[in-house]
Amino acid sequence: MVDLSVDCGGIRLANPVMPASGTFASELADIIELQRLGAFVTKTVTPGKRQGNPTPRVSEVPGGMLNSIGIPSKGVDAFIAETIPLYAGFDVPLVVSISADTPDGFADICRRVSVSGVAAVEVNISCPNIEDDGRAFAMRPETTLAVMRKLRQATDLPLWAKLTPNTGEIPAVAQAAEEGGADALVVANTILAMSVDIRTRRASLGRVMGGLSGPAIKPIILRMAYQCVRAVQIPVIGCGGIMTAADALEYLIVGCRAVQVGTATFVHPGAMLTVIDGLEDYCRQNGIARIADLTGTLSAEAHDASLEWEAIA
Repeated sequence: MVDLSVDCGGIRLANPVMPASGTFASELADIIELQRLGAFVTKTVTPGKRQGNPTPRVSEVPGGMLNSIGIPSKGVDAFIAETIPLYAGFDVPLVVSISADTPDGFADICRRVSVSGVAAVEVNISCPNIEDDGRAFAMRPETTLAVMRKLRQATDLPLWAKLTPNTGEIPAVAQAAEEGGADALVVANTILAMSVDIRTRRASLGRVMGGLSGPAIKPIILRMAYQCVRAVQIPVIGCGGIMTAADALEYLIVGCRAVQVGTATFVHPGAMLTVIDGLEDYCRQNGIARIADLTGTLSAEAHDASLEWEAIA
């Protein structure tokens, strides 16, 4: 038997595979065996009701998809009353994703969702900060540190900081999140992108720009995850372009403790279970008794080459 369990950001997971926020709901129980997942990660909840962005909200592109959903939400009160109880019957850690547009708003919603049944809080600091001209909190180290300190004061639950790839300072942002009290990092959210319908000469999305996800972004996010692993002492959860077990293995080998699967579930609802089975098969075939032993096993030559490249850059 292969031991797939991992310790990640303050909680114990039966295996390192979980959904990315916004790509998972309890209705998947009609299609797959949810009990097999390492954790549940909810759709992002906001303090009040949100309608979301205008349509079209999703557009397929080569190598992935664009989305501009806009985080539609019933609000935190409805979430606590209706959504959290849906997961009470499962013996799987529940991670609640939250978003707000000010540091105080983040702290307030974090405090409110820190209730029985919630194992950890994933804080989507990739969202715009209205007190900083709409820039995402996680675009800069100083705003990351400020909001994480507020969040840390608001709860005793483990905090997972979901970072944005739309920054040139990802290692510094990762360090700021750790300093501010994060127990783990989720690297990363979608990459800002757009596409145009040449027949209508209109943007494919109602809000023109949106987030690119899917296989096309994996090499970029994998690089960012690797950089974050080297920059911090807390666990990193890889999230970006994971469609197969091989994709997940790349993230684990560069040092991630766990992974999140998103777009793949839209393509194949059973993708997460396929990834779990593939990880177990890989470990068995390679004589690996514990998947945790695979984390951070990138060759020494690769590390040395990376250091040389950084010195040149």
